[in-house]
Amino acid sequence: MTLRTTHEKPVYVRIREVIADAILSGRFGDGDPLPSVRALAVEEGANPLTVAKAYQGFQDEGLVLVRRGVGMFVAPGARAKLRDAERSRFVKQEWPAIRERMQRLGLDPAELMRTERA
Repeated sequence: MTLRTTHEKPVYVRIREVIADAILSGRFGDGDPLPSVRALAVEEGANPLTVAKAYQGFQDEGLVLVRRGVGMFVAPGARAKLRDAERSRFVKQEWPAIRERMQRLGLDPAELMRTERA
């Protein structure tokens, strides 16, 4: 895992993105243990309190379960919940700007799909 290079976001948000990407990509599946706060802080070059804040957000959303004395684990169904949230965010926040730019550039979505497969 590495932090994305966009620095306009707070560090804890970027750490959340790293964790979410790992869950969405299948690196961490339902029930899998997540790196400890300290280990992830060292890996990402972040303050442990910042990592704890990122994990707390996932815990509040029911995406991460804490087993006292054992660690943090991906909650059952976390990948599906994250995927649904990401899809919704994409459709509502990102897609309108992409669609508008495609229209300005005269790009046809079907043509782009054919180009990608070639």
